[in-house]
Amino acid sequence: MTTGKLFGDLTDVYEALVDWPRRLAREGPFYRRWFERCQVRRVLDSACGTGHHAAMFHGWGLTVEGADLSAAMIERARGRYGEPPGLKWAVRSFDQPGAAEEPFDASICAGNSLAVAADRTTVDRAMQQMVSAVRPGGLIVVHLLNLWRLPDGPCVWQKCQRVRLPPREVLVVKGVHRSGGHGFVDLIVADPSAVSEMDSESVPLLGLEADELGQMARAAGASSWEFFGDYAGASYVRDSSADLIMVAQK
Repeated sequence: MTTGKLFGDLTDVYEALVDWPRRLAREGPFYRRWFERCQVRRVLDSACGTGHHAAMFHGWGLTVEGADLSAAMIERARGRYGEPPGLKWAVRSFDQPGAAEEPFDASICAGNSLAVAADRTTVDRAMQQMVSAVRPGGLIVVHLLNLWRLPDGPCVWQKCQRVRLPPREVLVVKGVHRSGGHGFVDLIVADPSAVSEMDSESVPLLGLEADELGQMARAAGASSWEFFGDYAGASYVRDSSADLIMVAQK
């Protein structure tokens, strides 16, 4: 039975489903290489979630603004990391202009956030904002789940774990599936003490292609771009890569 009572704010679910130390250890070297190559000192983290990447960048001595549409996520980021000099948080969608006094050196949108946009028009606006936010020669990094390696139809279940959602502990099951040119992140949240209480949600994902991301970046003012299939820097292969990572320069 679906009750509609277990979901509410999913910030705790989002936090619990990601092994953040492991993820940042895997992704950090990729960003370090590119930031050093492009002499990055100021970073905009669009759709920053609860702020883990932004805080990592700030820990490297960079000036960082983390922005997210979710006020709950920004509240969590601010509560965990504060706002010391050089670290700022803002409640703002990735397709809305910021109010920075000077251009950033890099703008990133990680964690498949761009695919959750309502439509391609929103993605195009977000790309325009990311490119316009950086100086000439600045860096734009977009990370997406590569939907095209998934089978068409069946759900690929990825995680199943207990999560503390006050005042109770719940069981969370997460999967992803593709249907034609669209993807979906599937969540099931159940109360282990009352198996009849269960909630589910399927979040649609846009099936974005590398070529169209490149075209959007070019239209927004990027001068060059390349694609990678993972954070180790492997070449992007549509049918098999785990990730679709675009690195562009203005």
